[in-house]
Amino acid sequence: MKEKEILLTVKQRMGIQALNDMQQQALQAWKSGGGDLILYSPTGTGKTLAFAMCLLQAMQPPMQQLQAVVLAPSRELVMQTAEVLRSLAEGFKVTPCYGGHAVADEKASLAVTPDVIVATPGRLLDHQRRGHIDLGGARLLVLDEMDKSLELGFEDEMRQLLKRMPRLNRRILVSATVLDPVPEYVRIHNPFTLDVLEQTQQRAERITMHRVEADSKDKLDTLLRLLLSLDGGKTIVFANYRESVERIHQFLASKRIDAALYHGAQEQQDRERAVAMLNNGSINVLVATDLASRGLDIDTVDHIIHYHLPVSEQVYIHRNGRTARVDATGHAYVITAPGENMPAWVHVDDAFELHPAARVPRAPMATLYFQAGKKEKLSRGDILGFIAGNGGVEASAVGRIDVRDHYALAAVPRTVASEVIARLQSVKIKGRKVRISLLR
Repeated sequence: MKEKEILLTVKQRMGIQALNDMQQQALQAWKSGGGDLILYSPTGTGKTLAFAMCLLQAMQPPMQQLQAVVLAPSRELVMQTAEVLRSLAEGFKVTPCYGGHAVADEKASLAVTPDVIVATPGRLLDHQRRGHIDLGGARLLVLDEMDKSLELGFEDEMRQLLKRMPRLNRRILVSATVLDPVPEYVRIHNPFTLDVLEQTQQRAERITMHRVEADSKDKLDTLLRLLLSLDGGKTIVFANYRESVERIHQFLASKRIDAALYHGAQEQQDRERAVAMLNNGSINVLVATDLASRGLDIDTVDHIIHYHLPVSEQVYIHRNGRTARVDATGHAYVITAPGENMPAWVHVDDAFELHPAARVPRAPMATLYFQAGKKEKLSRGDILGFIAGNGGVEASAVGRIDVRDHYALAAVPRTVASEVIARLQSVKIKGRKVRISLLR
């Protein structure tokens, strides 16, 4: 695609009126040079859009041949990247592959060769070994969050996959930390290096850090009082252990806080739902392990709460990176128990005074769960028209709609959610009856 077409598509489909400096530099360097691109970029700077535009600029028209492969370390990042590429690459087939996703669905999708595969290394290697896809024709490669892939032990899988892509002629490597050296098997050629890691410091300057002192070793009551002292907005509470996340979530639920939890022992679909509900305004609080600190597509987060002190400075930076994204500002809170020492790399701006409100603020929206999705030929437009036409609410009142392979989520005002479901239960959508329930 030509640059003008790409920029117009970005504006029309993503609502982005102007690229940031990093995205402009990346696109120009990729367009003008014949070599590879190394992008050192922190989370939240728009790196996914940057490399997506580079890929599109270098791709040929759709030809039912594999042109590009994007490798990412997590399921969440694969889904986010695939969504961005699908938004921009009209006419191109983009297929995501990741653990927790039905192998049969992915095999069926790969039966017609995609133009772009976005995958975790292990799942893509499995498909290749099963003969579901031939990687030999791929010309373009993106290694996204390469540092995280190495940290998670995907080096052997990536090494084997790159051996199976002998025709690669251009590569994009993205990392949140400097790789010195870049692994030899990547075969980086004549790279242009774009380092915007200094934006990590710029972001830190846009985050106000608060210390909150707990009265006892158990911080639950202090967390509740803190949440009731905030001025609304989306909040992520980070804890170091899955068991702690479960305990915190149960406590908040008992206090009627609209919260969900997120950790690695959950089913993939449950994690997807939790993020969707935070994004669409059905919950105010996400309680999570550090799995949620990178790779998630979460809209503006106003508050980050460190329930447990981060285990390292890098973890601390990635947690805080969920707020103050792009040019926004944010707040982060570190809860400390008596005798708990603050690490030297945590610099607080003030001691936060708790003034809890008498009432628990409720999330403004509720989520309708449709037991059908893309594979059943449902689209966002279908669901919006169905709700507005039969649910007794205006289309403008319907919130975010997320459509997955076999289910869909739609946000409606909390005050009318039960009434909307009652109206929809007896109505068919696209000629078929679909089970609809309230997601809690």
